[in-house]
Amino acid sequence: MAFSTFYPQPRMLMGPGPSDVSARVLSALARPTIGHLDPEFIGLMDQIKQLLQYAFQTSNALTLPVSAPGSAGMETVFVNLIEPGDQVIVCRNGAFGERMRENVIRCGAQAVMVDSPWGEAVCLDLLEQTLKDHPDAVAVAAVHAETSTGVCSDVEAIARLAREYQCLSIIDAVTSLGGIPVKVDEWGIDAIYSGTQKCLSCVPGLSPVSFSDTAVQRITSREHPVQSWFLDLNLVIGYWGKDDQKGGKRSYHHTAPVNDLYALHEALLMLNEETLPVAWQRHQLNHEALRVGLETLGLSFTVSADIRLPQLNAVSIPEGIDEASLREQLLKKWQIEIGAGLGSFAGKVWRIGLMGQSACQSNVLTLLAAMASCLTTQGLNVDSQAAIKAASQVYEVAAG
Repeated sequence: MAFSTFYPQPRMLMGPGPSDVSARVLSALARPTIGHLDPEFIGLMDQIKQLLQYAFQTSNALTLPVSAPGSAGMETVFVNLIEPGDQVIVCRNGAFGERMRENVIRCGAQAVMVDSPWGEAVCLDLLEQTLKDHPDAVAVAAVHAETSTGVCSDVEAIARLAREYQCLSIIDAVTSLGGIPVKVDEWGIDAIYSGTQKCLSCVPGLSPVSFSDTAVQRITSREHPVQSWFLDLNLVIGYWGKDDQKGGKRSYHHTAPVNDLYALHEALLMLNEETLPVAWQRHQLNHEALRVGLETLGLSFTVSADIRLPQLNAVSIPEGIDEASLREQLLKKWQIEIGAGLGSFAGKVWRIGLMGQSACQSNVLTLLAAMASCLTTQGLNVDSQAAIKAASQVYEVAAG
């Protein structure tokens, strides 16, 4: 077999992640690699922490990017906060709530489930009753933006309930950070994790996390050692440093992914320049344009408007349409990637992402034209021009 340099064909990434990465971020990846203990790199790490604190809207000292993707961020939170024998209340309304449950079990703890149907938000009344029924629970875990369904749950209320019943709150913000409001300090969230490849529009492979002082106290006073050496924050914190250690000497823990962290720094700079309110507004605007366009094509959304994520759109598949064939045609002919349904939504929905750099007018209008073409190929009578016109009017109104 002959081998050669790999040059991927450019895609328009409009699935559940990763999202399009800007030229600025890709350029940052190509900068000269330096040592992970180099004084210049230590200074960059301090900036990354501060920029992440802005993204999370927190002053938490223990805020850093785990050197692995969002799933490792999830595991970092659970293995550091949960000990064998603990009771943890897990809110499950999709695939990633189930992953939380699996993490709890692997920590040797008991997962007490609060189940809500796929396509619905976490039921707060059921959560409160479960908290009353399980006074020994130490934490409540929930997904803010459920990537498998496109549902947004009220994590502000979830965190408040956790506090009222003396529990820590653990929140999955993998799909929400940078796309919709995430306010760690204001909402009183104790532990939160995210990923770089979604609304932050960075390359995959890093997982921002943040822990409150209460959570840190639990981490540092554990009775059992953290089951993962690599993810043990008692060790990692010596490398990323404490508040009084900015720019100071750091202890070696692992060789950080230096160039990936260049990329994250650049992506966070771009978010800081845009500002969070503008980024949130941009995601909502592009969602509205996409919604109007898709509805003009005769398509409908699976999730009700009051709990619908702007950055992850679950769109119902029309009867008689071969959904896998349509996705294949989008990829091969139009170079557009959208996602299939997971779990009970498999074969029933498309998951269309509008995350980070992918949340833009050109992507929305191109996707509408492509969807119309693919639906027509499968015999559905749709009006491409009407859909594009309807979406364009949303942008025109927003522009004033």
